[in-house]
Amino acid sequence: MRPLPVPAALAVVVLGGVASAAQGVVNSELGERAGDPLVGAMVNNLGGCLVVLLGLVTVPAMRTGLAGLRHSGLPWWAYLGGLGGAAIVVIGPIVVPALGVAVFTIAQVAGGSLGGLAVDRAGLAATGRLRLTAPRVVGALLGIGAVTMAQLGRPVGDLAVGLVLLSVVGGLAVALQSALNGRVAAAVGPAAGLALNFAVSTSVIAAVAALAGALATRPDWPAQWWLYVGGLFGVGIVLALLVGVRAAGVLRTGLALVAGQLGGALVLDVAVPGGAGVRLPVLAGAVLTGVAVVVAGVRRRAPRRVAAEREPEPDGRLVS
Repeated sequence: MRPLPVPAALAVVVLGGVASAAQGVVNSELGERAGDPLVGAMVNNLGGCLVVLLGLVTVPAMRTGLAGLRHSGLPWWAYLGGLGGAAIVVIGPIVVPALGVAVFTIAQVAGGSLGGLAVDRAGLAATGRLRLTAPRVVGALLGIGAVTMAQLGRPVGDLAVGLVLLSVVGGLAVALQSALNGRVAAAVGPAAGLALNFAVSTSVIAAVAALAGALATRPDWPAQWWLYVGGLFGVGIVLALLVGVRAAGVLRTGLALVAGQLGGALVLDVAVPGGAGVRLPVLAGAVLTGVAVVVAGVRRRAPRRVAAEREPEPDGRLVS
């Protein structure tokens, strides 16, 4: 399947960012009511796995793609993209209580932007190597500044350097996840890349939850059905990232996701009863992140060629 045009792919990623904002609200609420944040993460990934299993039963292309992994020629490390998703899910509950949501978000986006530049430059994604140009660096810095602006007015916790660096690592892990999943999707199709991502991430999160004792006691399961749809949102987010990375690279995809997250946060603040309403810093951050996506895609104009465009005659003379 050919990649979507870049504007269409980035629009899909923005919608994935809106789904990510909704998923964060659902998962955090479920974790709080159940008594452990890792419970919310587990339910999220198990829900995603159920959707993937349904796809395996009903979509022949997904089964064909998974069967094609044996002959894809991909290196073994290309299959580990799900580790990045698992990392950020595990890091979040550890870091947020100490640093606060604002610092965690800024550090994560900083890591994701730096990681996007790095993996694009290294050629880990299916788009191949993307040069480290001035517009791409400026776009990454604008994205970090936009998220910082969006967090103005939120409480800040204890600025422990180790936890800040851990948050940055989480952002780097997400960038690596996008690149590796996109590589698998380009080889055997997005459905197979989706299935592999959830298989790896769910296994890791389940192991961490078991070691942390999150499953030792019986959680207090809430009755509201909407608290259990995080996995469905997760499937949409991963698919959006797969579409975006194939067309636009990891950096621009990550920035578009952040723009969607900020836009989704605005919508939730207005739509949810008791929400904060329209917060101008978040609105400004969403707009500035959109600008960052555009700036990061600016290409340097190729130098005009004059003599080189003229073809030589057999005797070596140049003619126009």
